[in-house]
Amino acid sequence: MRKTTQVLRYPLLLVLYVSWAALSLASDEYDADVALELSQAAVGRPIGDYEFMNSDHSRVHLHEFAGKPLVVSMIFTSCHHVCPLTTKHLDQAVSAAREALGEDSFEVLTIGFDSANDTPDAMRAFAREQGVDAGNWHFLSGTADVIQNLSADLGFSYYPAPRGFNHINQVTVIDRNSTVYSQVYGVKFELPWLVEPLKELVFNRPSSAGHFVAGLVDRVRLFCTVYDPATGRYEFDRSIFFQIAIGFVVVFSVVIYLWRGFRQNKPGI
Repeated sequence: MRKTTQVLRYPLLLVLYVSWAALSLASDEYDADVALELSQAAVGRPIGDYEFMNSDHSRVHLHEFAGKPLVVSMIFTSCHHVCPLTTKHLDQAVSAAREALGEDSFEVLTIGFDSANDTPDAMRAFAREQGVDAGNWHFLSGTADVIQNLSADLGFSYYPAPRGFNHINQVTVIDRNSTVYSQVYGVKFELPWLVEPLKELVFNRPSSAGHFVAGLVDRVRLFCTVYDPATGRYEFDRSIFFQIAIGFVVVFSVVIYLWRGFRQNKPGI
């Protein structure tokens, strides 16, 4: 009791005390292990068709983006460090992914989860500040109920904190049927963590199913589009064709050799 009274006598100590208490409360609410568990549990879960406001103030529904793979990133616009870094890194990853998979191969959504402040104007300003002007990338605002429901679908955890929010740093990849396909973690992640699941979705198109030529083209692009650590980019690896050709030559040569040996050792020849 005496310690508490002494703290309350000094305004500066009072501020420090309250700040420490708030930080302790926030740390108790946000548990990284629990957040990761909830995030992983969302894989395979369908997401609802929620209504959002685009940065141009037009209304959009989430299922309007169905039919293509979808990348979803949750941010809050008043964040001055983590969310801007995450968005800038995602911009670089998206650029590399579209170079490898096609400009229109997937869509990207950045959604503000601070519904009270992440207005369409705030989201537009956030996109401009991070230098994001790519096509097929939308910055969306939603109501508190919509954000809460979508976060549950995505396995996205966030809690109020003294400096805004504590939240899991995740990017969610959603398949063309609006189901969570994979999660990517970290402010700065390795490029294959995002591109590999997208590659699997893009090159397994329903339109190519049952069509030999289209299916073969997708199979070739799936296996020949590979990551080069030396350049940090995805490239179409033509050397695989040479390896396959050499393999056929070796197998054919072995077959011919065995056939000739069989002919020479066959009685009566």
